Amino acid sequence: MSTIIDVAESSKAHANENEKAALISAPQRPGGWKKGIAIMDFILRLGAIAASLGAAITMATSDQILPFFTQFFQFEASY
Repeated sequence: MSTIIDVAESSKAHANENEKAALISAPQRPGGWKKGIAIMDFILRLGAIAASLGAAITMATSDQILPFFTQFFQFEASY
């Protein structure tokens, strides 16, 4: 003869399983929006560097000469 006893699961045991699951999963980092702002800042800085280099190269390779005169002197400005 065998006897079967049904035991209901307590809420404490269920809460204990949730704590174990929380320990296994990676904790969320606070301040995730700060990382997003830092990435956008970096991208904008790269864009500014690219624009500055493009402007410097354009100025260096252009061939513009601006002559202007006064009563006694003749000047020529180029860049």
